[in-house]
Amino acid sequence: MTGQAKADLDAAAEQDAFVAEFRRWRDVRGLSRSALAREMGYSRSYVSKVESGGEHASREFAQAADGALNAGGSLRRAWREQNAVPAPRKPSPPQHAAPAIEPAGGLVVEHDHAELFYVNGSYRATMRRHLVNNGTEPITRYLIRVSVDRFPGDPERSNRLYRDNPLTWEEIDLQAWHGEKRQEPMRWSVQHDRDAFKEVWLLFANDSGRFPLYPGESAWIEYTYTVSDDKWGHWFRRAVRLPTTRLSVTLNFPTELDPAVWGLHTSMTAESMPFHTAIETRHEQGRTIYAWSTEDPPLHARYRLEWHFRNDSPTAPSGPPKPSETMTALGIVQEGDPMLRRSARPFTLPAEAEDARRVINELHSATQRISKAHTFGKGMGIAAPQIGIERAAAIVRPPGSDDLITLLNPRVIESGEQGDEQYEGCLSFFDVRCLVPRPAVVHVEHQDITGERRITIFERGVARLVAHEVDHLYGVLCSDHLPPDVAPIPVEQYRGTGSNWHYPEG
Repeated sequence: MTGQAKADLDAAAEQDAFVAEFRRWRDVRGLSRSALAREMGYSRSYVSKVESGGEHASREFAQAADGALNAGGSLRRAWREQNAVPAPRKPSPPQHAAPAIEPAGGLVVEHDHAELFYVNGSYRATMRRHLVNNGTEPITRYLIRVSVDRFPGDPERSNRLYRDNPLTWEEIDLQAWHGEKRQEPMRWSVQHDRDAFKEVWLLFANDSGRFPLYPGESAWIEYTYTVSDDKWGHWFRRAVRLPTTRLSVTLNFPTELDPAVWGLHTSMTAESMPFHTAIETRHEQGRTIYAWSTEDPPLHARYRLEWHFRNDSPTAPSGPPKPSETMTALGIVQEGDPMLRRSARPFTLPAEAEDARRVINELHSATQRISKAHTFGKGMGIAAPQIGIERAAAIVRPPGSDDLITLLNPRVIESGEQGDEQYEGCLSFFDVRCLVPRPAVVHVEHQDITGERRITIFERGVARLVAHEVDHLYGVLCSDHLPPDVAPIPVEQYRGTGSNWHYPEG
């Protein structure tokens, strides 16, 4: 088959909703094409042609596939929807779209790491991959999948659940970045949008430009998404679809749920077997963390971690998650991460104006997420290192105002002689509050997006908020300002949540 012919078949398959559903269910069941063909009573070559788009599936084929894959009617329904109104082949993607370079010929995954964090009724998946282009063409996009099955042993029940309450783009909150430290956000385009299955192209591009992965180059990509536990079953599978050097998985659960975790390994030719190596377990701050990895996993292997919560219905209320757990789930870097102790890299403005806008937008998004989880009566602020970006940017929202103060390359150049002590909270260790002395007035030099330098005077509570965030950009935490004999207090002892700063009148 010529390269062009293969590309035509791949393009046809991409546009076929039945093929997408067929691939998903074969992937879920872990059956090779040969094994599935035997179950269906078809030849392997015919199954391959249907899956690659070379043959159009008949109604009989869809029925046989649905039965062999125990898909609960999902494949029959996909076939009916696909064939309800015959549609012409879609034209080729417009020229402004990312070139459709297929990565399978030269893309290698040096490290594939997945982390699943469960808190407050939701799973947050974070996927990081170090990609190497060993091919001869630039890579401009990367295909990812979000697939859920709440009741894997009861496909009809699962299908009914997602048909009545499908996954939505708003709830999964898909975000993606390029670079080891999330330097560049990645645009993405929808390939398939099904009730329980999303397939997306991550594009090596954003509003600031394009950053293809050229032959011989490597890059980290990262993406995250959220699924509530009423749609996510108690399993997490990793499929090896590209040559991979190292595969690792971390599950992070509340210890109070008394989780039990085990792993199964399947391939296209073998039955399920326990992992060859043990899953490591450790406990940190009320969380139980399970970690497992393997080197040089075979292509098409599938590794499935399963669990159950032995205390998912405790007799006594377990209470809400710890504030630090909530902030971790919202993407806030926590105390102990070396990033919080390094000085952030300043922007060269206006040359890096687009980078600065991107970081400010990321900070805006973070404040919106966080504001839904906590009431900030004293206002709030966040610095770029707290969301994993080591650049000199921060934003502050004064109490009682929707206006944001944007700080680029800020530094305190003068402080008033008068000051006071008030309690401060920090998103990076939100389980405690610190009684911090601060000046009542600070003069801050900073830049706007054009590079113009400004000096702004901040007073009282806003001065405290600004000084807190400027500290973050120089690797300083509010706890560093505590006198030697003063320790933070647990948040449970703090009585100022939701109230404004206290200052005398006049």
